[in-house]
Amino acid sequence: MEITLSLLPYEDKTVLYHLIQLYRYDSSEFDGHALNKHGIYSYKYLDHQWTEEYRRPFLIEVNGEIAGFALIILDVPGEYTKLSSAAKTNVISDFFIMRKFRQKGVGKKVAFSLFDQFKGVWEIKQTLSNKDAYIFWKKVITEYTNDTFLDEKVLQDE
Repeated sequence: MEITLSLLPYEDKTVLYHLIQLYRYDSSEFDGHALNKHGIYSYKYLDHQWTEEYRRPFLIEVNGEIAGFALIILDVPGEYTKLSSAAKTNVISDFFIMRKFRQKGVGKKVAFSLFDQFKGVWEIKQTLSNKDAYIFWKKVITEYTNDTFLDEKVLQDE
């Protein structure tokens, strides 16, 4: 299985838009997102992926087929993060693997690739009620850090 992670160019913005619809639908049972009157899930940071220099939108593919996306924020100053006290922190903003590719190591390989490519402190947030995401990230972080990560905090769902 060939897993690729590539920056999504602005010209392919509609690809990310469509994937975000699947992501919001998939997570709506946990975070309460609702369709607007046009039958669309809103995502206010779509254009920000290309207009804010510290954001990076990545497309995930498996054997050439679109499998998801990862939206990350790099080098966020410590005063703007909720969890990290480091001078600068990288953040997994949104992370989505389509259901047909889950439980096959795709998400883990992508997460490891991001951690390797962008060294430093990472902040990863999930919706508290999404137990599967919690289990996934706990396993990935524990394995990647050899169980030496620093902190785990629980915040109220927003």
